[in-house]
Amino acid sequence: MIDFKKLQNGSDIRGIAIQTEGGPEPNLTKETAGQITGAYIYWLSKKVQKNPVMLKVCVGQDSRISGDMLKEGVLEAISLWGAEGYDAGLSTTPAMFMATVMPQFEFDGSIMITASHLPYERNGFKFFTAEGGTDKEDIAEILRLASRYNFIGGVYEEMKTNVRMMYAAYLRQMIAAGLKDVPGYLKGMHIVVDAGNGAAGFFAKEVLERMGADVSGSLYLEPDGTFPNHPANPENTEAMAAICKAVKDNDADLGIIFDTDGDRSAAVAPGGIPIARNEIVALAAALAAEDYPGGTVVTDSVTSNELHEFLEGKLGLKHLRYKRGYKNVINKAKELNAAGEQAFLAIETSGHAAYSDNYYLDDGAFLAVQIVINAARLKAQGKDIMALLEGLGSPAESKEIRLKIKAEDFKKYGAGVLEDFGKWAEYSNRLEVVEPNYEGVRVNYDIDGYKGWFLLRMSLHDPVMPLNIESETPGGVGMALAAIRDFMKDYKEIEIPED
Repeated sequence: MIDFKKLQNGSDIRGIAIQTEGGPEPNLTKETAGQITGAYIYWLSKKVQKNPVMLKVCVGQDSRISGDMLKEGVLEAISLWGAEGYDAGLSTTPAMFMATVMPQFEFDGSIMITASHLPYERNGFKFFTAEGGTDKEDIAEILRLASRYNFIGGVYEEMKTNVRMMYAAYLRQMIAAGLKDVPGYLKGMHIVVDAGNGAAGFFAKEVLERMGADVSGSLYLEPDGTFPNHPANPENTEAMAAICKAVKDNDADLGIIFDTDGDRSAAVAPGGIPIARNEIVALAAALAAEDYPGGTVVTDSVTSNELHEFLEGKLGLKHLRYKRGYKNVINKAKELNAAGEQAFLAIETSGHAAYSDNYYLDDGAFLAVQIVINAARLKAQGKDIMALLEGLGSPAESKEIRLKIKAEDFKKYGAGVLEDFGKWAEYSNRLEVVEPNYEGVRVNYDIDGYKGWFLLRMSLHDPVMPLNIESETPGGVGMALAAIRDFMKDYKEIEIPED
């Protein structure tokens, strides 16, 4: 029997859809997909206050090999409720949201079948209405309903829609508007795209090339749900190395890399210089800083001190370092905006970037378009995209360690460790607890002249305490880690991996 609660991953649903050798049994099947979709239709009817038979729902998928199987269960369940289900085929997560707001479609809701950057055997669902994506409370309710819903299968009328085509046109229109005074738009620009065999490969041919760009040298544009080349993930070292090499080898003006479902992206400057994590946050803010003077950028908790100085000192913006989790960051920006604060950007170091003027939608292609427009304008001035990052410092060292909690009640034990950790830092003359802070304990350190920061927090679901450390000078991470190890020596249920 499926434990539906275990399928929740924050504001998404994720599970195992393909049996692998030695791996766990699949818990995301056609039947499970039908139960979850039936629950979503019931939830959606309440949300938009329509009878289920009046609902129109769009269904898209990334390139995973389990997508077709799950989509059958989804479309059958939609039909069983009397609603209209439309198959959008291969699509991206942002395109599925846009299907609820584009006047050509205006679906009541949409479902994206994806597990983002996770391995091929996994899959999942993201749900949207015109108000945006579901929150974790919504997912909990949908899964509670799904556990009571009996899916019996059935048939559905074959109705297809090409959301991706309209979404690509929407992106082209943005480029045309941004470069309306530039003859040929992207003519003369050489841009390399790496889609990692995910769903965003269309961006190279259907967007950039049609606007005049040379996209030769692009990588892995064809969808392949086994992801044979590298993970479709801008945070993955192998993936970033591939796009950096492609930019350098092709002497390209710019590189763009997407994750599997297209809601995250990162960039590469000429010569193969990566623009990811803190750098992509800085670039996303710099792109819109002139339009939102003094505005607020909401980020996740692990952004660097150097980024903070760049946002506030160089760009004149406000920086709120909040919690990890893209929905946490987006919802905080929405909350601030509703209260009258101009929170124009919510962005994680993972590459989830949501602008206020794009429905607070984390849209990798929207960010990529802004980068492309500015790169084209800078090239006309004899510059490249790195000009927008002038003044951004980088830590000399950076390290993330995952401390394992062996205690049975790991949440209670971890909370106690964090409380003691904060007190230890507060009373140390070498450490300064950073306030305000919204996740774990963040500390600035100055140990024998080595300066930097570290953050210890709890994982949302696992018996793990992630520890991030950065240093302004070489050797600082080791000094900070030695101090933390000394503090942790009395906590026998904490296991710190060796360097």
